[in-house]
Amino acid sequence: MSVVRTIFNYFKLTFLLALLAGIFLAVGYYFGGTAGMTLALILAIVMNFMAYWFSDRIVLAMYGAKPLKDERVERIVRKLAKEAGIEMPKLYVVESAQPNAFATGRSKKRCAIAVTTGLLELLGDDELEGVLSHEVAHIKNRDILVSTIAATLAAAISYIAEMLWWSTIFSNDDESPPVWAVIPVILLAPLAATLIQLAISRSREFSADETGANLCRKPKALASALRKIAGYAARIPMEKGTAATSHMWIVNPFSQSSLLIKLFSTHPPVEERIKRLESMKI
Repeated sequence: MSVVRTIFNYFKLTFLLALLAGIFLAVGYYFGGTAGMTLALILAIVMNFMAYWFSDRIVLAMYGAKPLKDERVERIVRKLAKEAGIEMPKLYVVESAQPNAFATGRSKKRCAIAVTTGLLELLGDDELEGVLSHEVAHIKNRDILVSTIAATLAAAISYIAEMLWWSTIFSNDDESPPVWAVIPVILLAPLAATLIQLAISRSREFSADETGANLCRKPKALASALRKIAGYAARIPMEKGTAATSHMWIVNPFSQSSLLIKLFSTHPPVEERIKRLESMKI
């Protein structure tokens, strides 16, 4: 069943990324024909290259992450990294009372895991191993690269749509399409891109839970950790960073009291994640 689910997840991911890229190119074509589509493709390549090479440094700096020296964490991550067949990630700590963690980096050889001070204080050894196995799983599954591509394409689609909006309003060209004709593209393309990006993010969280649980062989410990982290995250929102980086954390670190925010969440419901983990037979 796990193999079937893995194959399904790969096909689903491929389809969603292809659909996202298709929307991107279609918006570029609508905006400027073949030349516009080519420009959109070049823009996507440049933006993805920049995000691929520098996103880890940017996000670590954004949260004020410092190198972590902790024998307990080093021992656990070293064991998990060996099991996953990846290089030992660099370890960082973020000063925050909220328990949470994220992984970043552009490849299995150049990767990092950051944990908050709250996480180190709250979790026992088994729960901490469950959380760290989830982050190692993200690196093993190349989710950081996938999420970077998805986020970059979604942002680029929104950017092109906004360019189309302003160029239509201020254009004096009689051949330019009327405003009413471009409104569907301006509104629906970014919305569709965002929904696809969120679907990709949620599917990768489920996959990291499953892969991580298999790495540490402690799915119930990871489920217990998620329950604790979600409870604290609801009471102690993250003070640093922005919602644009929320998909990187194991649990969304920002307040989700709004129904609209919940509908556009980067993470699947914690209750569903816990249910899946507790039903795993390892």
